[in-house]
Amino acid sequence: MLTVHHLNNSRSQRVLWLLEELGLPYEIVRYDRDPKTMLAPPALTAVHPLGKSPVLQDGELTLAETGAIVEWLVDRHGAGRLKPAPDSPDYPRYLHFMHYAEGSAMPPLLLKLVLTRMGLLGLPAKSYVDGQIRLHLDYLEGALQGRDWFAGDFSAADVMLSFPLEAAASRGGLDASRPNLHVLLGRIHARPAYRAAMEKGGPYAFA
Repeated sequence: MLTVHHLNNSRSQRVLWLLEELGLPYEIVRYDRDPKTMLAPPALTAVHPLGKSPVLQDGELTLAETGAIVEWLVDRHGAGRLKPAPDSPDYPRYLHFMHYAEGSAMPPLLLKLVLTRMGLLGLPAKSYVDGQIRLHLDYLEGALQGRDWFAGDFSAADVMLSFPLEAAASRGGLDASRPNLHVLLGRIHARPAYRAAMEKGGPYAFA
């Protein structure tokens, strides 16, 4: 049985969505953030030393990091679904956006959140962080030109990118002025598997 250690308002919502897209049975173990610090509870350290979510348990395997979990599920349980074939011209784009989501797109959004909460987002920090967010949103807007999804058909790369895009819509300035991304978010939120994951995952501030 697949078990997801799921934290509210976190990256683990993507794992639930992916599992729904793949039609795989799974269980959820829920954790709530501290309402004052917004940090994960100490109980998560009993599952993985980092004390963060998501964590996937697949039999005897315990795996952390969203990107690793998504790749594991698609490669081990996907039966060829939600990823281009290795000889497809879309495969390099798929690899790029799978890793770009957390490696490049998410850091400036997280930096803005942390600096804002600490009361440190003044100039020149704000100018730099907002400039980096605009850079990445412009890049993603252009990458969708003439496309419905980032790497051919709907894939796990779109699942990975959903979190930074939702975070950007919440606090990074993503709105209808970037129509490709704005429409993409609507397309994501309309997927039945996404809605099913939202019902099972509970409150999610970025949707």
